[in-house]
Amino acid sequence: MTLRISLRNGEPVIVNGAVLRAVGRTDLVVENDATILRGRDVMKPEEATSPARQLYFACMMAYIDPADLSRHQQVLLARLEGLMTALETTEAKAVCIRFAQKVATGQFYNALADCRWLIGYESDALSRLEQPAGISAPVAQPAAETAAAG
Repeated sequence: MTLRISLRNGEPVIVNGAVLRAVGRTDLVVENDATILRGRDVMKPEEATSPARQLYFACMMAYIDPADLSRHQQVLLARLEGLMTALETTEAKAVCIRFAQKVATGQFYNALADCRWLIGYESDALSRLEQPAGISAPVAQPAAETAAAG
């Protein structure tokens, strides 16, 4: 399966654990199986500031660091359990279940899309909580899943 990746000038990409950086606008064609994560999909540890973001970070680490997969899976399960307990809507719980199914079959990259949905859901829920009393905030839909690369 061939995967075409377009990178902007200076954009990093992780390929099988190695960090590469584009010099100028660059198109890459990957012609075999590889673990690939574009820089825009990479989360730094200090950005994992909420339960959904911590779940994303743990999933990302399981994807890009298979040598320590067992430890990353333990963190993933703990984060997922905590998030499932806190979520109230059936839609959000269904996304968590879909996420868990992908993780169970090693589809970590695809599971990141579910995490992005959960981050949007969490962000919308928190913004509604932060509204001053008596002011009704419009109910926003969680951010749509971003298309999986390639």
